[in-house]
Amino acid sequence: MMTTGSKYHHGDLKNALIQAGLDVLARDGVASLSLREVARQAEVSHAAPYAHFADKQALIAAISTESFKQLYAQLTAVRQVYAAEPQALLPEIAWAYVQFARSHPDRFKLMFSGVLEQEKDYPDFVEISQQTFYQLVEIIEICQQAGLLTDEEPKLVATRMWASVHGFTALLLEGQISHTVLEKGELKEIVTFMLGV
Repeated sequence: MMTTGSKYHHGDLKNALIQAGLDVLARDGVASLSLREVARQAEVSHAAPYAHFADKQALIAAISTESFKQLYAQLTAVRQVYAAEPQALLPEIAWAYVQFARSHPDRFKLMFSGVLEQEKDYPDFVEISQQTFYQLVEIIEICQQAGLLTDEEPKLVATRMWASVHGFTALLLEGQISHTVLEKGELKEIVTFMLGV
């Protein structure tokens, strides 16, 4: 039930609650994320979120799913732009990943925080997160076919490169990369170096 003066139409409630969750996340961090706070942010009754989310975990799953969809869309757009330039594809994909994290740090941290306790209970989340990883695997295969990478197991190569870029990105977000490293060149160049290609 919507409260008087709500800024959302009833049919938009689920998406409005997800957006409200993202707003709370960006403003106050995951510790402040609750169904009650999201209801307050969305200007609906405290009971309203339960029409769509059984508990905080379900809300976190929905926010993480939407975030992965956005990341996947951004990576797909980059892949399309560089489809005919395999030598640029992997560095540009890695750079898009870092840019997403820098643009949405709280969302990025939530996606990979492990705070979602029973991932398998949320098939939409599992599907989009797997699709995101397998997009990287496909890019690795494209680069291997172009002779740009050695002919190793694509999933292992993808995992190695993701771990390197993700680790760098996580440290970057926490301000843990030494200025002496960051001064070595443009950030995009450093990200490319992390790929080891």
